[in-house]
Amino acid sequence: MLHESFVQLFWRVFDDIHQASAWFHVKPVTVKRWLTGKIDVNPMAEKLLLIRSRGYLPDDTRWKGFRVDEDYCVIVTPEGRRFSPKELESWALRFDEYHALKRMYELDYVPVRSNVVTPLPFRGGRRIQQPECDTVTKEKKKLYRKKRKNNVLTKSK
Repeated sequence: MLHESFVQLFWRVFDDIHQASAWFHVKPVTVKRWLTGKIDVNPMAEKLLLIRSRGYLPDDTRWKGFRVDEDYCVIVTPEGRRFSPKELESWALRFDEYHALKRMYELDYVPVRSNVVTPLPFRGGRRIQQPECDTVTKEKKKLYRKKRKNNVLTKSK
């Protein structure tokens, strides 16, 4: 992630530096250095920021569009439906009750359970066609900083 995009996403997610330092488990001075560009941002901090901005869910194609709403403590689907943890916990019980009632009253019962597993993002030695996000290496960041510095120097002359 480039410095400007980190700063923009940082201020979109956090209200102040102290809140961010508590989230990243670092001192406020470290966060200030990241924001000014004096030192490179820790790669784990970048990942944590992306996770926080996306809503805590993994960067995986199966979770695309889902997010966690911190204020209400619910998972929000891409369609906008909200599920609380208790509601999600009760789904297995509801499923079993439904099939038990169908079996008890012989209402066209066909067992629906199968061993269908959601495919993993990496299966059979093949990778996903397009990654969800690109990681910027330290060398690219340094080159970008040099270019930006040169542009600032040439504009000031």
